[in-house]
Amino acid sequence: MKANNEFLNLPKSFWAAIRTIGQACGYTERSTGQIKIPKIEEIEAAFESLSLDKTKLRNTNGALSEYSSQIISYCDYRADVLNTFVEPHLMDVKRAKAEFVRLKSKLKPKCPLPMNKQKGKKRSPNYFTGIINMLIETGIGDLPCEYDPRVLTTVTKDGLPVRTLARRIDGAFPGAVNPIAVWEIKEYYYTTTFGSRVADGVYETLLDGMEFEELRRSENHNVLHYLMVDAHYTWWDCGRSYLCRIIDMLNMGYVDEVFFGYEVVEALPAAVADWTKKL
Repeated sequence: MKANNEFLNLPKSFWAAIRTIGQACGYTERSTGQIKIPKIEEIEAAFESLSLDKTKLRNTNGALSEYSSQIISYCDYRADVLNTFVEPHLMDVKRAKAEFVRLKSKLKPKCPLPMNKQKGKKRSPNYFTGIINMLIETGIGDLPCEYDPRVLTTVTKDGLPVRTLARRIDGAFPGAVNPIAVWEIKEYYYTTTFGSRVADGVYETLLDGMEFEELRRSENHNVLHYLMVDAHYTWWDCGRSYLCRIIDMLNMGYVDEVFFGYEVVEALPAAVADWTKKL
């Protein structure tokens, strides 16, 4: 999923309002479990409770102002893509395993297929990571790729480092030094709650995105930045508010594209084809 151009270049003050409203009004409808679209009356109450100027939400004739109309339009868009597209694309471990086995049999990969860190019956390949690695390998052919760099991402100029990211990323093409594309993978098939480790994964990607934004602005150098997430129970049943934040992050321009579950099979090959054209 790519950002919606209607919201992509909005000022950071707009996103401050979106976060404020999400905090005050909540992200989901308790009765249905669907993503919430706050009503103007709820937004007004939220502004009033926080001592914000709620008069900015309506025109003098009582109609919605351009400001509040844009907020509600975005919340409607976010709810629609999450309820109708993201939720059905998120896989459980059974579905992910079946897709992993299908691709492994078809593609005969040579790329790394890492195991998870679980024990006993839960010990298995990282199915989502394996699917991603196989699709990337198929798309790049014999070109180099670091599927698990284990070093900090660095951009250089004239033989010297220009920027080095604060943390390691999960994959880089063609490598972690001067990459064309980098990606983060968040698969949590065996978690039973939405814990701090999962939440931290969202904020880590946001940090990377902010560093890449600064790199573009200061050095006019672009690195494609991707986020890939899966596990229906973790993200949908437990973490819908964080899915909202991921959609926000995408439309703030901190990630070039987010792949939700099975979407990697549908859309990642096209992205990889674009990477190879940039070499």
